[in-house]
Amino acid sequence: MGTTTYTGAVRSENGFSSISKNSTTGAVTTNSTYGTNAVVSGTITGRKAVNSDWNTSSALDATLTAAQSGTLFLIDGTANNVINLPALSTDNVGVHYEFQLTVAVGGSTTTTFVLPGSAVSDFQAMISLVAGTAANAVSDVAGDTLTLVNSTVANARVSMVCASDDGTNSKWVTTVLSTPIATVA
Repeated sequence: MGTTTYTGAVRSENGFSSISKNSTTGAVTTNSTYGTNAVVSGTITGRKAVNSDWNTSSALDATLTAAQSGTLFLIDGTANNVINLPALSTDNVGVHYEFQLTVAVGGSTTTTFVLPGSAVSDFQAMISLVAGTAANAVSDVAGDTLTLVNSTVANARVSMVCASDDGTNSKWVTTVLSTPIATVA
């Protein structure tokens, strides 16, 4: 059968299969099936998006979008940076970001992560000091601004995922590894 193009939705009550046929033996091999539980075989290629918008010595105050979920953001801490999380929306649940500090936060600057809506959203943060000291994690579950304080060393890491967002308030589960220790307020 040749290639068929449809302009409307294609529907099946029993799923779909992608097959290949051996040209010599005629044997049919199922490569992928799509049904209630999709099964995909073969090689799946994909890359994490890496964003360098904050990886400049100039200050940047910008807002992330849900479409940027899964992105690794590189941050130059030389200037005051403000990273605003997306506006409140039920579509944010599951959105996740990672951040890496490529240049230390300056002695008189900070890099802040701000949740939308003053005092209606919280970081649920597990914050660790990475100065070689064991058992130093801090838990902070009340505050809408997470700050990498002045003199935070290069290679500090922040990861966060939106655990709940009802369109009115949100909770972001966050892990921070930094020296000195980050703050939530």
